[in-house]
Amino acid sequence: MGRPKRNVQSAAEETSTPPSALTNTQSIARVIKAEGNNLYSCSLPNKNTVLVELPSRFRNTIWIKRGGYVVIDTKEADVRENKISGDIINVVRDEHKWRKESYWPKEFPKASAYPEDSDDEESTVGKMPPSDSESE
Repeated sequence: MGRPKRNVQSAAEETSTPPSALTNTQSIARVIKAEGNNLYSCSLPNKNTVLVELPSRFRNTIWIKRGGYVVIDTKEADVRENKISGDIINVVRDEHKWRKESYWPKEFPKASAYPEDSDDEESTVGKMPPSDSESE
């Protein structure tokens, strides 16, 4: 049997709005890759890589994609005796709203959906093909 709909909706609603402020132990991180068993490698704004765990309330409810953003909490990292550096406490779903907040790190600039080509050729998108009349 699946999860009750109220749990799915509450988890989705919780991640749709950004918090008003982050504590000292909380940080926004970019997901690098899924390590398996609800563990994710994330990159912090200072370029450090940490291993964080997805809590059970988000499992099978909210999907995290590579390159997405999450809010992690590292306050229990000193207590743990393993490689896990913290927990994911929120998943950034509506990135547009989150980027307006004052705590969004400048190290995570908005990436273009269409990266520019490294070729020096001029783009021909939207232009007419060359006509044959010039060669006559």
